[in-house]
Amino acid sequence: MSIREQALAERKGKKWYQTVPDPMVLIFLILLATYALTFVVPAGEFERVMQDGRTRVVPGSFQYLTDVAAIHPFDIFVAVPKGLNEASLYLFIVFIAGGLFHILQKSGALENAIGVAVNRVGVERRNVIITAGTFIYGFFGVAVGFENNIALVPIAVLIASAIGCSSLVGTTMAVGGIGIGFALSPINPYTVGVAQGIAELPTFSGAWLRTLLVLSSLALLSFYICRWVVKMDFQEPDDTKAMSKELTEYHLEKRDKLTLAVFVGGLVAMLIGVFTQGWYINEIAGMFLLIAILIGIVNGLSANEIVKQMMEGASKVTAGALVIGLAASIQVILQEARIIDTIVYALSGMIQDIPLAFSAIMASVVQGVINLFVPSGSGQALVTMPILIPVADLVGMSRQLMITAFQVGDGLTNLIVPTSGGTLAMLALGRVSYEKWLKAILPFMALVYGLSWIGLIIGHMAGY
Repeated sequence: MSIREQALAERKGKKWYQTVPDPMVLIFLILLATYALTFVVPAGEFERVMQDGRTRVVPGSFQYLTDVAAIHPFDIFVAVPKGLNEASLYLFIVFIAGGLFHILQKSGALENAIGVAVNRVGVERRNVIITAGTFIYGFFGVAVGFENNIALVPIAVLIASAIGCSSLVGTTMAVGGIGIGFALSPINPYTVGVAQGIAELPTFSGAWLRTLLVLSSLALLSFYICRWVVKMDFQEPDDTKAMSKELTEYHLEKRDKLTLAVFVGGLVAMLIGVFTQGWYINEIAGMFLLIAILIGIVNGLSANEIVKQMMEGASKVTAGALVIGLAASIQVILQEARIIDTIVYALSGMIQDIPLAFSAIMASVVQGVINLFVPSGSGQALVTMPILIPVADLVGMSRQLMITAFQVGDGLTNLIVPTSGGTLAMLALGRVSYEKWLKAILPFMALVYGLSWIGLIIGHMAGY
């Protein structure tokens, strides 16, 4: 059967609206829409200065630019390899983490450990396991960060398999938990720390409201997974690793314990590097590679066998990794057209001239939209806070509340915007497509935004 005949057979009997675009197609359509936006939004920029080792925007310095050439249609396609290059950090950590977990799964140690743990808790207590897992991943998001937890996603997928749930449940538990924890963390140095520094507030002050928001949001996510996600139809990839035995048959051998000790020890070393040496994606990926090699040695694999296993693991996440690169091309077009600052300037003006009680809600909406164009939390804080802190003073909103509104808008949208490389990397390791992820997470996003907006209103009424 030819490629055309096979495609026609797959489409037969389906209406046009029943054919769901591949994630690559979906993101390419967003890329085309972004290109069209460059003809509508004029180029502009703020003046920037170096202060305390950081590049900051000068409030009131925005000006339109007249000497920026239009983006050529061919540059749409050139932006794709540029995006792959820009996103190379995320691509490589996905490939290496994919190889690491393939070796770890082939060793059987992780499956045995999860089987023993679930058997002791009891598979009938599925909701307890999901809730505990969601809060544990949320804690990692609060304390460790976002991208630093990429490699932990496959563990949640295996836990979900052990309790009879789909990979979608495990991925939602991990990515949702990490994302909520990072988004609403009371001690997030990348968003809260940077923003409070710009606002001249004590670092991590006002933590009580953010603590209430993160705990209540994780509880809401746990309920959402147990109530709805577990019932969603999800077709597992053909080569997805599931539990291979009955729970009562699992036990840990000496080699399993040594393998797990290497894995956990490597993660501890990684966290020490992150907190004391300033490690980021490159160093974390290097640690994953070292862990994979050591696990291979512990399990008696030769050098050639380790390479083979790493290549097999990397091949399984190739599609997800390429989606990351394609999504990064959106940012390339925005930067080359020099319209990001124009969008920030226009959106920031929307916060003024509305009732004060709803100013914080509007601020979170504006920050959520900006996050599509400036997906870095610290980068967004550096671009928007010098503009919005004076706006907060002008309309009578407290600086602390404006920062929390920024945190809600910036952080929560990381779970859905295609320009968030960390989220796409986690989905790639969870073997969940971007399209399936949106179907699962969008209803929850409506709920958690509603909860967060209630929190912002309470904060305003309490003089936060």
